[in-house]
Amino acid sequence: MKMTTVNCPTCEKEVIWSPESPYRPFCSKRCQLIDLGEWADEKKVIAGNEDDVMSLDLDTK
Repeated sequence: MKMTTVNCPTCEKEVIWSPESPYRPFCSKRCQLIDLGEWADEKKVIAGNEDDVMSLDLDTK
């Protein structure tokens, strides 16, 4: 049976997708924290339209 692998989103290293890889899809805690920092610094965002009906429900202040 072939093991499922993915590439780490941070460093592109191949990671086996299994319980033995606790940081999957990341290869390490370091890469996981780098990614988290990029979200916190708003270097990564989820694209969306500010005029979307649901956005009126958000408190932007």
